[in-house]
Amino acid sequence: MKHRTSDAHTLAAAHALGALEPGERTHFEAHLRACAACRQEAAEFEATTARLAAAVAQPPPAAAKPLVMAAIEEVRQLPPRVTATSSAPAPARGLALRRRAVPLALAASVALALLGGLAVWQQQSGQDLRQQARQTRGQLDEVGAVLAAPDARTVHGRAANGALTTVVASERQHKAVFAAGNLPAPGAGKTYQLWLDHDGAMRPAGFIDHDGTVVLTGEPADASAVGLTLEPAGGSPRPTTEPLLLMPLPA
Repeated sequence: MKHRTSDAHTLAAAHALGALEPGERTHFEAHLRACAACRQEAAEFEATTARLAAAVAQPPPAAAKPLVMAAIEEVRQLPPRVTATSSAPAPARGLALRRRAVPLALAASVALALLGGLAVWQQQSGQDLRQQARQTRGQLDEVGAVLAAPDARTVHGRAANGALTTVVASERQHKAVFAAGNLPAPGAGKTYQLWLDHDGAMRPAGFIDHDGTVVLTGEPADASAVGLTLEPAGGSPRPTTEPLLLMPLPA
């Protein structure tokens, strides 16, 4: 990324993502000390980035912890580190080399034990994991493109059920990202449905069932607001309940 000095106001999203080169980072951090608007925008992007990262985090498989704990029991404590000198006899240097090799061998055996123990689990769910990984990678690419867009704008809100929400929109990318935190479970047979308000006409824009992040479907450029309602599972062509949230899209 190469930016001119006049582009400093456009670097907040890239700064939050850690995507600036060292010189750009130094330049932008100096700019932040004199620009309250960019400090606010950078703080919002950092909060949004943390929320998005948490949304796509994956818990480790249940089998991982007991396997690791069992493997640890087989690894002995390392001996004190002794610095070899040039005057040490050859046998002593050879012993030191063998001692340094022991931790590597143990580490390898632990890794092999862990991988072997997970093999069955991976075989059973490998295809599901690969499909999930592809979907997550695609979602991250879309989300990252919106966040890093030079025209990305952010707005925060709170739904009627207490959920904290964030929308990041980019006209250049023709996309908007919706993130929710502290979102209560929708309940049996229910789902949260998102909407884009086009001159009073609410058009379906996707679903979100729990804390997380989604890329809104539809074209946000012509919309004025994002809505959130609780709908029957599978969604509705039009809202059937009062909006929990109707948040203006960032200008």
